[in-house]
Formats: sequence, structure tokens, C-alpha cells
Amino acid sequence: MQLTTRESLAKTYSLVMVKSFLIWTFTLAVCLLVVGFPLIVLMVTIGSLLAIALQSVLPVSAVLLVAGSLISINVLAVVLGAAALTFKGVHPSEVSWLSWLHGEPDALHTAVYAACPLTCDLRA
Repeated sequence: MQLTTRESLAKTYSLVMVKSFLIWTFTLAVCLLVVGFPLIVLMVTIGSLLAIALQSVLPVSAVLLVAGSLISINVLAVVLGAAALTFKGVHPSEVSWLSWLHGEPDALHTAVYAACPLTCDLRA
């Protein structure tokens, strides 16, 4: 009986870890694309200059080498960041700026209706 309980807890914990890793991977990828857009423009600029410079040395595969390197560095950064956050034990639901990911309403903004001063004190 105890062995069965221990195995189910291990399965649940590993499932939570995988779910947390996938959520972190998605979140970091979206943040890289949206917030890191100037960084992406800078990487493309440097990559194109590097491909032009490497064209004389590697005429066939310079663009492929540079593009593959940039894409793999970005993917590796996202995966390593997600793995580090997952193994540190930071769950995405604990982070305050990820309320958009969970669909939670923003607590700072409360709805104020223009008709409320006229109708709030009415009793039916």
C-alpha cells in the first residue's frame, strides 16, 4: 500500500515538473519574441554582417552556419532558462507578472461605471 502511494506521488511530482518546464519554455519564448524584439533585430544585423564576412571563407554554407547558430543559441537560451527556473522550484503561478498567462484579472484596475453614483443607492 505504501509503495503504491509513493509511486503515485513521484509520478505527480514529475508531471508537475514537466508542466512547469513547458509553461516556462512557452513564456520565455513569447517574451523573447515580444519584449526582446530589439535584441532580435540586433542579432539579425550582426548575423548578416557575419554571414557576409564568412562568405569569402565558406562560400556555400556561410548563411546556413550563421542562421543555424543564431537559432540554436536562442533555443538553447530559452530551454536552459526554463530548466533553471523549473529546477529552482519557481512555479509560473507564483510569479506576479504572469497573471496574463493564467487568465487572472488584474487586481489594480477596478471597473467604475458612470451610472453608479445615480443607481448605487437605489433599493428595489
